[in-house]
Amino acid sequence: MTFTERLLEKLEPVWKANHSHPFVVGMGNGTLDKESFRFYMIQDYLYLIDYAKLFALGAIKANDLATMGKFAALLNSTLNEEMELHRQYAKKFDITVEELESADPSPITLAYSHYMLHVAQNGALAELVAALLPCMWSYWEIGKELNEIPGASDHEFYGEWISMYASDEFGSLAQWCISLMDELAAGKSEQELAKLEEIFLNTTRYEYMFWDMAYNKQMWPK
Repeated sequence: MTFTERLLEKLEPVWKANHSHPFVVGMGNGTLDKESFRFYMIQDYLYLIDYAKLFALGAIKANDLATMGKFAALLNSTLNEEMELHRQYAKKFDITVEELESADPSPITLAYSHYMLHVAQNGALAELVAALLPCMWSYWEIGKELNEIPGASDHEFYGEWISMYASDEFGSLAQWCISLMDELAAGKSEQELAKLEEIFLNTTRYEYMFWDMAYNKQMWPK
C-alpha cells in the first residue's frame, strides 16, 4: 500500500465529507446559490495567491532539477494562466478585477493559507506536499464526480469550474503531486509518516471549512 492509499483509507470519512458538502452538491445539481459561488470566487482568488507561493517554496526545497522545474512551471501557470482564467470567469458573476484585488480574506481563507505557508516554510518538501495535496487532489476527484452528472458541465455558471477540474490536464498535475507524495514518504519512520498524516488531515479539514465558509458567505463576526 502506498502512503497516499494509506491516507485515503485512514481518513476516508473526512475526505468524503468534502465531496458531499452542500456547496459541492449544489454545483453538481445546479441549485447552489449564485451569491455563495460569487463569494467563493473572490476568496479562492485570494487563496490562489498564497497557494502559488507554495510552488515557489517547493522549487526552493526540491532536491533535483526535474522537481524544481515542475514546481517552477506550476508557479508560472498559476500566476500567469490560472489566475487570468479566474479573472475572466469572475466576470460571469459581475466581479471586477478591482474587487478581486481589493478584497479582504475571510478568517478561514486567512487561517488555511497561513497554515500551509507555516508548514511549508518550517518543514521539508514532504511536509510542503502534504499541505498542498488535499486541495489539488480533492478538486480533481470532485470535478470528475460532478462531470458525470448529466448536464452539470454545461451549467451556465458552474459548468466551467467542473470542466476545468475534471480535465486531463488538471488530473495530470494532481497525479504528479500524489506520486511525489508517495516518493517523499518512502523510507520514513512511522513517527515521520504520522506527522505527514496530521498535516494532510488538517488541510483536508480546511478544505471542508472553505466550502462551508463560501456556502454561508462567512466573514469576520460583527
